[in-house]
Amino acid sequence: MGTETTLVSEAPCEITLENFLEFPEGRKVLSCIQCGLCAGTCPYGDVMDYPPRRIIAMLRAGMLEKVFHSESLLNCVACYACMAKCPRDIRLTEVLLPLVKEEIFVHLPEVPPELQKALQNTLRYGNPMGESPRKRVAWTKTTDVPIPILGEMSRPVDVLWFVECYTSYHPRGQDNSRALAKIFNGLGIDFAILGNEEKCAGECARLVGEAGLFGTLQDYTMTLFRRYEGRFNRIVTSGAHAYDAFRYQYPALGFDYQVDHTMPFLFQHLEQLKPMLSRKLNYRVTYHDACCLGRHNGFYEEPRALLTAIPGVKLVEMTHNRINSICCGGGGGGMWLDTYYKAKGYERLSERRVKEAVATGADVLAISCPYEVSRFEDAAKVLGYDNKLVVRDISELLAEAMQS
Repeated sequence: MGTETTLVSEAPCEITLENFLEFPEGRKVLSCIQCGLCAGTCPYGDVMDYPPRRIIAMLRAGMLEKVFHSESLLNCVACYACMAKCPRDIRLTEVLLPLVKEEIFVHLPEVPPELQKALQNTLRYGNPMGESPRKRVAWTKTTDVPIPILGEMSRPVDVLWFVECYTSYHPRGQDNSRALAKIFNGLGIDFAILGNEEKCAGECARLVGEAGLFGTLQDYTMTLFRRYEGRFNRIVTSGAHAYDAFRYQYPALGFDYQVDHTMPFLFQHLEQLKPMLSRKLNYRVTYHDACCLGRHNGFYEEPRALLTAIPGVKLVEMTHNRINSICCGGGGGGMWLDTYYKAKGYERLSERRVKEAVATGADVLAISCPYEVSRFEDAAKVLGYDNKLVVRDISELLAEAMQS
């Protein structure tokens, strides 16, 4: 099941490119054998002027400044493939690439408009869609079960459910939230949400190079957690990137709560959940391994165990699965760079992935990261497969299998 990885935040904070080689993560980079596996496994490695291997070579040669004036790393979708495949176990996606992206972001002559708008919206509204913060909790009015808001309660709860942005605002993301609410209620989970006080956890802003925006969101969210100190025991989120932020970045600011993504969390309750899954679905399902959950955290089998527990589900695998999964293209800011990639003539990774899903003969493409629903649904429409393939979050399938 899921594997433990070394927490970047265990090292002293404030690692910069100037002091990079003073830290274990930096010195590890010097062990690079220039095998090129990082460039070969990168989904956009063939169009990068500076893939990870070459960035390391430029760092060694004292020529990193040249990299800062290239748009090359806008093609990095932070899929953790280079890090997962590195024979020297260099933590590329966690440390080196975000630091280099920060400098590239400063030197960009023009930030792609779609990305710029998403970042500005996140700063102003706390979400990349630019929706009103007062509407973040509106989805709770469309559920069949009560959704407690922590600030309105007089008692503590076990689970603070950090909903995140796409699952609060996007119509298909709200389907995920409604499904989770039904499951939590069925399992008797004692939970509450932050409601309109919540803002984006900020991980994708960090991975695209906007460290300042990430820091602002991080400070805000930590202040919120401290305000409710003692009012919850642990945090659960369906946001794969929020999970990563809380697990690896927030501890540098004193975050010490237990945090779970909903997939391993529901897996922990699988024996309790199984008797509730009484509706036979009869779907042929293929599962897309989310980069954060899979390559970065080792949660490969938990989502599959949840799927195969559903009566009637037949699980089929795509050619690229588990550690070899193809990224949806949404991480590292890629969610807001589709127009940029199209202008460059690049194939969208979401379309490449949908082709693989259709090739399995599956009826359903199951996912576990909120970014992926809209990305894959759009790709299916563009490719003309929207009548062949339905995209569903695993939580949605579980909720469907529960008799109302």
